Amino acid sequence: MNAHPRIVIIAGEASGDAHAARVLHALKKRYPNLTAEGFGGPELRKQGMTCSEDIRDLAVMGIWEVLKRYGYFKRIFDQLVQKLKSNPPDLLLLVDYPGFNLRLAKAVKGTGIPVVQYICPQVWAWKASRIQTMAQVLDRVLCIFPFEPQSFEGVNLDVRYCGHPMVEETQDVVPDPGWGGGVKLALVPGSRVQEIDRLFVPMLQSAACLQRDDIQLRVPCANAECRQRMEDLLKANPILPRPELVDGQMRELVKGADAALVTSGTATLETALLGTPMLILYKTSALTYAIGKRVVKVPFIGMVNLVAEREVCPEFIQNDLVPSRVASALQPLLTPTETRSTMIAGLTDVRNSLISDDAGLRVVENVLDLIS
Repeated sequence: MNAHPRIVIIAGEASGDAHAARVLHALKKRYPNLTAEGFGGPELRKQGMTCSEDIRDLAVMGIWEVLKRYGYFKRIFDQLVQKLKSNPPDLLLLVDYPGFNLRLAKAVKGTGIPVVQYICPQVWAWKASRIQTMAQVLDRVLCIFPFEPQSFEGVNLDVRYCGHPMVEETQDVVPDPGWGGGVKLALVPGSRVQEIDRLFVPMLQSAACLQRDDIQLRVPCANAECRQRMEDLLKANPILPRPELVDGQMRELVKGADAALVTSGTATLETALLGTPMLILYKTSALTYAIGKRVVKVPFIGMVNLVAEREVCPEFIQNDLVPSRVASALQPLLTPTETRSTMIAGLTDVRNSLISDDAGLRVVENVLDLIS
């Protein structure tokens, strides 16, 4: 048994940073002398990992957006590959972020480094061609949704379901006491500046269309940069409703809300597990959307709907993101109605369909043989 293992973790987004931090915490309980380095954010740093690149620089969505920063990504990729080859770790743990991470796995193939992908790329939705690539360059894939392993049937790749970490995390969330009386609406425009640029104003416009004097608007800010961008947008749009911006506390804030407007992504499943009715909003560049519409092969964009295999929460995507339409769908979710009750029952079904024990520990149990 390796008493002093060294691992490299590559997490390029806020959700991956949080998931990886739980795994690292569990690993350190098993290996007190373990050292970790790689790409990550504040949660991994809290667990003692040395991060050479930060998720604030890595978290870029969209084809055009990535192309604009090609030089940066090529530089850090080449430096990382050289470092891995010259000083191989005992384990390379790749967390989500497949565009970068699968290329990295391919680049270090043949070095003898055990490579594990935690959080499966969405090959069931698009880029099914990645399945064969994954079989060639990865030693193991650890999934967070129960339907994912079936995509790899007949493929020579070790694929295991470990449960979704958010189920356990959201069990004991207490509503934020900052909510007052009246109707409580949470706006969750995302953790990336480019998401805020496209969705924050439409969310406020939708709230304005409700024409209610008793509504409270509160917005969790993922970081200081996101908060600043929201403040700038509010200054540029003085006639819009003025929400309260709250640093962090996304779960507590959403838990206490009557309903939420949520950007498509991890936050939709997070909101579902908290049991808060929501509408799902998404808008990207015209080029990215046009390409995505051709290649994405799933009926929904919201993860909560994909897990449920039906539309539990209505989706307003691209040109369908019209504030008046959003407001009309939002209205019955703000008070006790049959529409609200039906959605809450659907959210409960989603939660019950996912494993609820310690996902971080389950990941560790599924990599021990590669480290030892």
